Amino acid sequence: MTQAHPRISKAVIPAAGLGTRFLPATKATPKEMLPVVDKPAIQYVVEEAASAGLDDVLMITGRNKRPLEDHFDRNYELESALQKKGDASRLAKVQESSDLATMHYVRQGDPKGLGHAVLCAAPHVGHEPFAVLLGDDLIDPRDPLLARMVEVQEQYGGSVIALMEVAPEQIHLYGCAAVDTTADSDVVKVHDLVEKPSAADAPSNYAIIGRYVLDPHVFDILRKTEPGRGGEIQLTDALQELAADEKIGGPVHGVVFKGRRYDTGDRGDYLRAIVQLACEREDLGPDFRTWLRSYVTEEM
Repeated sequence: MTQAHPRISKAVIPAAGLGTRFLPATKATPKEMLPVVDKPAIQYVVEEAASAGLDDVLMITGRNKRPLEDHFDRNYELESALQKKGDASRLAKVQESSDLATMHYVRQGDPKGLGHAVLCAAPHVGHEPFAVLLGDDLIDPRDPLLARMVEVQEQYGGSVIALMEVAPEQIHLYGCAAVDTTADSDVVKVHDLVEKPSAADAPSNYAIIGRYVLDPHVFDILRKTEPGRGGEIQLTDALQELAADEKIGGPVHGVVFKGRRYDTGDRGDYLRAIVQLACEREDLGPDFRTWLRSYVTEEM
């Protein structure tokens, strides 16, 4: 029998990376601030957290990341100018980002990997379960993955990771989970994790994507986790320890996501995400789809 667990209210968003794959655009502009249609990528992520009821957001930042803080702060001069012009529509869009959630910031310092970035959140999170959202994965709001993960964590306790089936030839790009089925068709029990295995060594084709709901015991493990793949402290290594011994911090479950996900992790995927989202916008989609069909036809 399952039991209810404390309601989650805090989300952690690691945003200290250098964004080297997008140079020179990210030389002076944080990768997270690159626009996806007309909003920076990071805003989609904060919106997702807020929609799932997580209105206390801690962003893990680094040097040259001040624009992230400015974006989610009030801009009184701009708001006043728009108000004087009577531009209520744009005024609402400007104010939206500062009203989404209560924002907090902490600097990671040395970029020692995702596990280290999560560990930087320990003083803020305390002894509560919390969510981690990676900015490279944008989840369509019509497919509420995070809300489902929170629901599963409240039911079973422990930690919950987001999984997505990928082709065997792609599994080496992801962390991979060994799983057992449960009574819920979209929930699996995780008993092992492997960071970016070869296709031959992968225990499944379930790839970990950038959403986690974590038990706070993960901090104790991360404090003693040695650098792993790439010389970085890997969150996957800590989750592997949790999955191997439920007595540490409860079980690890996975929610198998089959919805719409937009990957902004590299240049090609970033461009595809913009095209997909633009095509589905009511205000942009009809004209943009017409132009896109014409352009593709002419090019082919």
